[in-house]
Amino acid sequence: MGRVLVLGSLNVDLVTSVERHPRPGETVLGDGLSRLAGGKGANQAVAARAAGVEVTMVGCVGADAGGVAYRKRLAERGIDVAHVRTVSGEPTGTALIAVSDDAENAIIVVPGANAALDDREVEAVESLTVGDVLLLQLEVPLPVVCRAARRAAARGVRVVI
Repeated sequence: MGRVLVLGSLNVDLVTSVERHPRPGETVLGDGLSRLAGGKGANQAVAARAAGVEVTMVGCVGADAGGVAYRKRLAERGIDVAHVRTVSGEPTGTALIAVSDDAENAIIVVPGANAALDDREVEAVESLTVGDVLLLQLEVPLPVVCRAARRAAARGVRVVI
């Protein structure tokens, strides 16, 4: 396999455990709070890198502490972050995740900078060649995902959504 380029979301996950999920209008207490690097795109990048593949992450983060920390974490794992754009005026994406005692989760995603992905990020696909892989998911604007998939396919690149 060649290189993997992941075009997708970068979120700060705020995770808590709950006995059960609240009903509408109800408040329940959480047990602990973890702040983790998440987002389906970043998770794909980390998994591919852990498998020993050369990985480039393409996405957007906010001009905030979360964005700075995210770039650093990915780079420390050996992931190329040259195509992670910092967006002024938008926070890094955030996911609020409640995991119940029966292991069911409820997730609210605040896209933040992820919503700013546009054709600047799609341009990164031009570096891919036959044998490379483009990994996509749907936590970023759908038109961007579609354009990236079409461009990659036209270049003979395997596209995985």
